[in-house]
Amino acid sequence: MSAPKISLQSETTAKSAGCASSTCGSSARPSDMEPAIWEKVKDHPCYSEEAHHYFARMHVAVAPACNIQCNYCNRKFDCANESRPGVVSEKLTPDQAVRKVIAVANEVPQLSVLGIAGPGDACFDWHKTKATFERIVNEIPDLKLCISTNGLALPDHVAELCDMNVDHVTITVNMVDPEVGARIYPWIFYKHRRYTGVEAARILHERQMLGLEMLTARGILTKINSVMIPGVNDEHLIEVNKWVKERGAFLHNIMPLISNREHGTHYGLTGQRGPKAMELKALQDRLDGGAKLMRHCRQCRADAVGLLGDDRGQEFTLGQISDEVTYDASRRDAYREVVARERGDRAVAKSEATELVKAAGSGKSLLVAVASKGGGRVNAHFGHAREFQVYEASPKGISLVGHRTVEQYCLGGWGEDATLKGVIAALEGIDVVLCAKIGDCPKAQLRGAGIRAMDDYGYEHIETAISTVYAAEFGAKPLAATA
Repeated sequence: MSAPKISLQSETTAKSAGCASSTCGSSARPSDMEPAIWEKVKDHPCYSEEAHHYFARMHVAVAPACNIQCNYCNRKFDCANESRPGVVSEKLTPDQAVRKVIAVANEVPQLSVLGIAGPGDACFDWHKTKATFERIVNEIPDLKLCISTNGLALPDHVAELCDMNVDHVTITVNMVDPEVGARIYPWIFYKHRRYTGVEAARILHERQMLGLEMLTARGILTKINSVMIPGVNDEHLIEVNKWVKERGAFLHNIMPLISNREHGTHYGLTGQRGPKAMELKALQDRLDGGAKLMRHCRQCRADAVGLLGDDRGQEFTLGQISDEVTYDASRRDAYREVVARERGDRAVAKSEATELVKAAGSGKSLLVAVASKGGGRVNAHFGHAREFQVYEASPKGISLVGHRTVEQYCLGGWGEDATLKGVIAALEGIDVVLCAKIGDCPKAQLRGAGIRAMDDYGYEHIETAISTVYAAEFGAKPLAATA
């Protein structure tokens, strides 16, 4: 049977006539990254900003038990429409997880990574984590495996992670000072005992650093997640960044605290606020030159499925999956052929766009929010967007610096004024919005808020569109269209 025709979600197929060696996947490798590292991250949407435009992850909720309590966590609450770590709609056994992974792999050709991120702790609930990975490797051996952990039990399982070829581990590290940690963690459970206060935070800190060092020594890539909690650890995260860089962390991901009262967390109930978008960006900017930052995180649910920013988990509940499923690799294989061409073309376009922005010599920066459905292109309608990817164009070039989650403004052809006001508020600090299409009314209201909205560059590569806008703004000669 021949493989089915696959196109990118961007609604445009690759324009390349062939797959010459100069334009295939490896050409997208950053110049400062070793080829061996690139092979590990090039298809991992969390470890590579470039890959997140094309590849999807899946989390299976097989590890509900946890050994610490965080003031920002309440795993009992679940709303299908929210994106928050630790949240799931249904917990799975290892056997159920395998069935679900096969079903997703057959229907989501972008799938490249399987992760276990709870809803408790993957290392504490180790038997379920290990059983799931062992069975998945037999069914779909090319899937990358990764876990997310608080790090308390991590050192006990590093050797087994190596044996299973798990080469991506995320550790949540919110402090390196136990005095700060005591304000974040009420208790931990370690060696059959419950510890509280500074003592609990000290033990957790020591175990996290030991686990990180052990992983680095074995060549396993680590991503450090840190929750930014204003007034608690926001300034302290500068020190955290130094510590994890010194111990070999591959990425540092600073995430905003989610503390809605309805979630029932300690921080939510006591009124602890999360950071504003521009506060988060300001902290990330201060960390420039430290451990490399991840800026495209979506704070995924523990049962997330699909591209970052496009969670399809509710399409794959157990009740919707057949009891008997057989893996078919054809769609995933065909998709990778398309992506190899498209990402090569995009690498060329990005390089040209970056050089144009640098050549402008304006010394100024521009914050651009992009409505995109994937593929690294401007390809979403403003009214249909549920998030905007935020890029900064500056003398350094063009880089992704974050995202803004919004409520979808247009439903059934109609837009709600109240929703539009919320979208505009979420775009605070943005200079330009790029989208595939926008109506006159929202464009005018955005203009009234000091934000220019443009749909002139629909289906262009994101960087090409941004460089064209930047060139027009600051007097450089724009690039020709590439879409």
